[in-house]
Amino acid sequence: MRWSRYFLYTLRDNPADAEVISHQLLARAGMIDKLAAGIYTYLPPGWRSIDKLMRIVREEMNAAGAVELVMPCIQPAELWQESGRWQAYGKELLRIKDRHEREFCFAPTAEEVITDTVRRRVTSYRQLPVNLYQVHTKFRDEIRPRFGLMRGREFLMKDAYSFHASAASLEEAYRAMEHAYRRIFDRCGLRYTAVEADTGNIGGSESHEYMVLADTGEDAVVACACGYGANLEKATTGRIAEMPAWPGQIPSAPEAVHTPGTSSVPDVAAFLHLQEPHLIKTMIFETDQEFVVALVRGDDEVNEIKLKNALGCTHLQLAAEAKVEQVSGGAMGYSGPVGLRGVRLVADPEVMRMPVAATGANRGDYHLVGVVPGRDFAADLVVDLRQARVGDPCPRCGSPLEIRRGIEVGHIFKLGTKYSKAMECHYLDAQGGVNPMIMGCYGLGLGRTVAAAVEQNHDEHGIIWPRPLAPFEAEVIALNPDDATVGQTAERLYGELQSAGVEVLFDDRDERAGVKFNDADLVGFPVRVVVGKKNAEQGLVELSLRRDRVKTPTPIADAAAKVRELLEQA
Repeated sequence: MRWSRYFLYTLRDNPADAEVISHQLLARAGMIDKLAAGIYTYLPPGWRSIDKLMRIVREEMNAAGAVELVMPCIQPAELWQESGRWQAYGKELLRIKDRHEREFCFAPTAEEVITDTVRRRVTSYRQLPVNLYQVHTKFRDEIRPRFGLMRGREFLMKDAYSFHASAASLEEAYRAMEHAYRRIFDRCGLRYTAVEADTGNIGGSESHEYMVLADTGEDAVVACACGYGANLEKATTGRIAEMPAWPGQIPSAPEAVHTPGTSSVPDVAAFLHLQEPHLIKTMIFETDQEFVVALVRGDDEVNEIKLKNALGCTHLQLAAEAKVEQVSGGAMGYSGPVGLRGVRLVADPEVMRMPVAATGANRGDYHLVGVVPGRDFAADLVVDLRQARVGDPCPRCGSPLEIRRGIEVGHIFKLGTKYSKAMECHYLDAQGGVNPMIMGCYGLGLGRTVAAAVEQNHDEHGIIWPRPLAPFEAEVIALNPDDATVGQTAERLYGELQSAGVEVLFDDRDERAGVKFNDADLVGFPVRVVVGKKNAEQGLVELSLRRDRVKTPTPIADAAAKVRELLEQA
């Protein structure tokens, strides 16, 4: 492909709304073009990267036993009402009406449609398992679309769904999908990790996220060298160290101490001459049905996702100051579990292991010292609530945990019977019994994966494409192509590389050398071939890898073969 005839236009400046590297570079390199907030056109070179990823995805899905279909983007409200998600999904669901005032939505996901498709065709255990996938457009009406392809409203997604007669069959498909996803990201040349994850509003009993590792990632990933990994919402830890020894005697009953103006844990600890682990942090939350008091050690933070899952609620938020006073009888910052009535207490196990503690007294400017969990208050529910920290012991091997940054690009779920029960997607077993099918769900964001590849592979000059996702594998740059020697040499190499099966872009534009070099760095194709007058007259061209930019003079006769060698290193 000749640049002069191709649709590739680079930008010198970052778009005003581009906050992250991938958004900046994909826009400047002529890969994407913003149409509206969170909605982008994939320009020709950007689409080439997406198309390469789609081919890899399709090959691995097919190898894993999935069969491709395509479902409508516009879905009738009746199916979503049947599953119960029409009311529950929230404002991210783009709801529309046709000319007859019938309600529809633009699909953010396809559990309802695929369940309806299968239930009208599969009736017997003999027809199971079934595994279907599509590569299609989705829409989620994000309140604040940002980060380009990382958090858009309209996006390309591969979503697969499996249906089974037994948990063992689902387990087999789930592990096959785990392997397929690893193969996909391995083939893309990306550094990634698979982590245990929360199932969110999709639902289900088990789930894993696939995170491309990048310093700019928006998600925190807890990891251990032994292979354990989880996102911060899901991560558990081994038993943490015992709290420091309590200074002095343990009182026989809690004592109220005047602590004026000390509502934060550090301030209270300093005032009472205690350490932060000696305190019980008391957080009051509001759900859709009740107020809940969550208790963690003073040096810990409440993981709201864990709390929400433990309560089984759909809505959870910190109570406002007036409601804190209503529940506890005291000012915000002075709440504690002792003496609370008519409210559910949920405690982290580390709290209930504390031999003695200090906590709020449920009245302004006072704290209780000498509180003994189990003696002075009882928890209604004891469950892991704490957010994992760097250095906490791994729950598997006990080694210190690390926290890395990652970008979620794939998510797989064991859905169970959530949708099949609600939508009566049943099968007859060998004895003639009627049972709901057991389901799995497997999603992968195509645009996010390409954007994550850029976040992971770039420098101050532009993109450094991993070869499998590069729009073109090599670029031939003719400096002063009107010169006969330069033009003939560049044309020769362009033809030889095409004949050798190399995807090559020939920069034959009538532009200054500096413009061509800057554009080459920006678009970041793996191998660069520079044809200049001086070198060409000596029978040489200059080869380099975008990754290290080391320039190697190479005989023209050997250049095509050397490019193929360099591509193996890219």
